[in-house]
Formats: sequence, C-alpha cells, structure tokens
Amino acid sequence: MLAPKKVKWRKPHKGQLKGRAGRGSRVSFGEFGLQAMEAGWVTSQQIEAARISMSRHMKRGGKMWIRIFPHLAITKKPAETRMGKGKGPPEGWVAVVKPGKIIYEISGVSEETARGAMKLASHKLGIKTRFVTRDILGGA
Repeated sequence: MLAPKKVKWRKPHKGQLKGRAGRGSRVSFGEFGLQAMEAGWVTSQQIEAARISMSRHMKRGGKMWIRIFPHLAITKKPAETRMGKGKGPPEGWVAVVKPGKIIYEISGVSEETARGAMKLASHKLGIKTRFVTRDILGGA
C-alpha cells in the first residue's frame, strides 16, 4: 500500500473538500485519463486495487501513471469506546480528491482497452469518475 515515509504531523486535521481541483486536472503524461467527478477520500487500498485491476486488464501492456498519493492519515477510535479521551490512533492513509482531478493516466494501448481498464478501476474507487482523453481536456 502507498504511504508517506515521513510526515510532519502524526494526526492531521480532516480538512475540507470544497471547490474544484486547482492542479492535476489535465491529461499530462498519457493519452487517456480517469477524472474525478466528485470530491472524496480515496484510500491507499482503493488506489492499489484499481491499479492492479487496470494492469491485469491491459495484460501488463502500455504505461500507467498514478496521479494521486495518500498523504492524509485517518484516525479511528475503537468500537464501543466512551466519548472523550482524545483522538484515536492512525488507521490508514487517504488521498484528498476534488472534482476535476486526474487520478490515473494510461498510454500505449488502444482506446477500447483503456476504456475497459478505466471502467474496472472506477468500480474500485469510492467516487464518481469519467473517462477522458488528451483531446478532450488538452494537455502538455
């Protein structure tokens, strides 16, 4: 699973999911991309599960880029614990995704294969996404 090597704060604040993605909203590296349509948290497990399903669908062909990284630690208190007594221990890592953010990019495969791979990946993520191409969004 993806996780940062070192963080400044062990238990960060949750933050807000308002607004659209300021950066990373264009297909920059590949030919096809998977773009987030709504805001949410994507866990490191979801990122990895989607990556595996895409690489299997492409039969290890082409090149793939993961454009998000889980920087935010999520804490959880044990079940049936009384109120108070502080914040729980860190449980996992999530990436904050806003609408418009490109999550994955693919190149070196046909559009049909890329579309199928992205559809499989979208089922693994907890947010609504859409398939985009470099032609639609532009890019470098």
